[in-house]
Amino acid sequence: MTAVHRRYRALLEVSNVLNSQREMDSLWQTCTERIKEVVSWERAGVLLYAPEEDGFKFHAVETNMPKLVLQRGTVIPRAGSAVGWVYDHREVHVRPHLQQQQVFLEDRYYAEEGLGRMVNLPLLARGNCLGTLNIGSVDSGELDAEMLEFLRQVAIQVALAIENVQAYEQLTRLSQQLAKQNAYLTEEIKQDRNFGLLVGKSEALNKVLAQIQAVAATSTTVLIMGETGTGKELVARAIHESSSRRHKPFVRLNCAALPSGLVESELFGHERGAFTGAVQRHQGRFELAHEGTLFLDEIGEMPLEIQSKLLRVLEDNQVDRVGGAKSVSVDVRFIAATNVDLAQAVADGRFRADLYYRLTVFPIVLPPLRDRSEDIPLLAEHFLQLCRVKLNRGNVRFDDTALDRLTQYDWPGNIRELQNVIERATILAPTHRVAIDERVVAPSQRQTAAAVRSSPAHDSSRHHIRQTLEQAGWRIYGPLGAASRLGINPSTLRSRMKKLGLSRPTSLASLDERHPS
Repeated sequence: MTAVHRRYRALLEVSNVLNSQREMDSLWQTCTERIKEVVSWERAGVLLYAPEEDGFKFHAVETNMPKLVLQRGTVIPRAGSAVGWVYDHREVHVRPHLQQQQVFLEDRYYAEEGLGRMVNLPLLARGNCLGTLNIGSVDSGELDAEMLEFLRQVAIQVALAIENVQAYEQLTRLSQQLAKQNAYLTEEIKQDRNFGLLVGKSEALNKVLAQIQAVAATSTTVLIMGETGTGKELVARAIHESSSRRHKPFVRLNCAALPSGLVESELFGHERGAFTGAVQRHQGRFELAHEGTLFLDEIGEMPLEIQSKLLRVLEDNQVDRVGGAKSVSVDVRFIAATNVDLAQAVADGRFRADLYYRLTVFPIVLPPLRDRSEDIPLLAEHFLQLCRVKLNRGNVRFDDTALDRLTQYDWPGNIRELQNVIERATILAPTHRVAIDERVVAPSQRQTAAAVRSSPAHDSSRHHIRQTLEQAGWRIYGPLGAASRLGINPSTLRSRMKKLGLSRPTSLASLDERHPS
């Protein structure tokens, strides 16, 4: 077989195989194997233009040389380099005598590796130059015209294949992003559309609604503060749905629901291989919320080391994935929520002061349910209607005493507790009349102290909570704590303990001081 036939056959094989590749590494390995059948080389590389650095990055390198200076991942500046010249002029450039003459800045490194000749070819695809194909050999001297033409045709095929791979990778990334966004949206659709917080006529509620209306049209950062169960996420949703971003994703993350080691990856994303188990690139919540709204609940639980990175994103809208080499631009409306006193957390050193001031551009404080008692009957009827649909009990009604009992209770668990009490009562109702068991809702703090102390329900609730606390060693938090055993939020338990006059025995507190855990 003549040399010309070998070249054409090699070119055809390169074209056929490259067009079937979907991944850069396999594409490059196939390409170099085919070229070597026709052209003797000791080093081959592909450099693609990186506009953010105005340089060229080695995406693939194959070599038989014992010494390798310019490796995969190395960036060659555009100015003063051979690849920059080829990129700008879109022409082939050959340095036939590298050992005697180094023309461009990377030539001395090639000479140091022991190469005698380097050929740089532009990777042209549909009028665009993607970068260069570099073929280096130990032999020196000029290449004949036919060999140069063969390499030029190979470069064209490689460029088209790279363009196809990049398009495929982009489609894959978009598909993955859409799949993740769809998962979030599906999760939201499955949830009950509980707009209970927005039901009412109290002055406290009207103030919140006015603040929502005022800030929704902007992109201002919002910090929502309030006790557990007051509806902070619902306010965040209302802001999103009333904004120009309502057709884009609403993405949420509970900072207390993840181990501290996973918060950074889940929030900012990570690159493949960034840590053990990172088998592929993962887009964080910021990227998923691009052009939409990101809601971070319980931000007071965010680890300090993550707070500084969050502050940077809020300042310059740039996300750094874990293990990433470059930043990713994002356009996100940011809303945070907390049920703790962030100002006190700053004083205690548990929260960064600069992040606190960045978050409190537009604070919204949600009133507890006990401060909007005139809304309780309306909320109760709203939740009962939800139960009619959810539980398929369309004929249920409150009995004559239900609303009075609900109104007299102080609701330490706020709206969430109210909804749960009504759903439980509806499930237990033997007839169409829904009664509220006085043992479920403890008497209100607004009653006289004597009445509270004499109430059987008070005595029963106090005894049960005290017994649970003693079994838990008076620990409130943790999987073995009293709050977990009672099935309520720790802040709710603290509120009830205060109302019931329960406190940790002094002897136990002193023992803890002598033997800290």
